Amino acid sequence: MQIVPLSPVPAQTFAVVLGSQHCKINLYQKTTGMFLDLYVSSEKLLAGVLCRDMSRLVRQPHLGFVGDLAFMDTQGSYDPHYQGLGSRYVLMYLEPVDLG
Repeated sequence: MQIVPLSPVPAQTFAVVLGSQHCKINLYQKTTGMFLDLYVSSEKLLAGVLCRDMSRLVRQPHLGFVGDLAFMDTQGSYDPHYQGLGSRYVLMYLEPVDLG
């Protein structure tokens, strides 16, 4: 597991390497919740995914992303809000589990 560093701002775009994958993430707050776009090597894999507490964001191995992403509320079980990003709400990169 890797924690992705975030800032408590309503919209941010950043580059990060996750499991040897060069990623760009757009994270933005709307009145209906926090949303995420994910690019890997400049290819858009996800757009407008609603971020929920402890719910995997990618979930689709056929997209070609190795691993998954999920938010965690460190003080309860609320969905992420920009004001707590990087402290109360953390974005985790979950490495794939080898069951073989």
